[in-house]
Amino acid sequence: MTDMPAQEPGHAAWSAGGDATFRELMSLFPSGVTVVTAIDRTGVPLGLTCTSMCSVSLSPPMLLTCLHHRSSTLHAMLERGSFAVNLLHSGGQAAAEVFATADLDRFAAVRWQPTPVRGLPWLTTDAHAVAECEVAEAKAAGDHVVVFGHVDGVLTRPGSPLLYGLRSYAAWTGRDGTPTEGTAEWTPASTVSSSSAGAPLAG
Repeated sequence: MTDMPAQEPGHAAWSAGGDATFRELMSLFPSGVTVVTAIDRTGVPLGLTCTSMCSVSLSPPMLLTCLHHRSSTLHAMLERGSFAVNLLHSGGQAAAEVFATADLDRFAAVRWQPTPVRGLPWLTTDAHAVAECEVAEAKAAGDHVVVFGHVDGVLTRPGSPLLYGLRSYAAWTGRDGTPTEGTAEWTPASTVSSSSAGAPLAG
């Protein structure tokens, strides 16, 4: 057996792959916090907390989100062909925690209303933005499914985004204030691309 050289302070230590190592890796990458929502065929609202969301395309406007293949929210998204992505503000930590539990009646703990066009669950108190999406494609990836969505339109209002990293929540410090209800502005898909021209996208 060959001895490994001792690690000096401040030097990175190599770790073999595995569930724990991968979780530790991803905890070092802070991200925004979303609640992905859908409506099943009986009209019941479903949703879960998700940090696996990113932009895909500017023209047409598309995003993706990743959900466990056994998720009831995922099944509703694929069955109805639509879903909403609620971007939580800094005051939405309680909602993030609720939608990360196994509680079947998560919507009883939050205020919500249908989005303007598709009638998808919008967390009016806890989200400072919500995007209505049409399912464009879904691909299995390990124990998750990557769902690509065409963004039909968005509701936005000022707010400080909620972040998650290092296994804890934090607020974006570049903007102050928690948005108030009734100030959201709907932007249809026809203007999403032009109004998002400055958004960073993967090259």
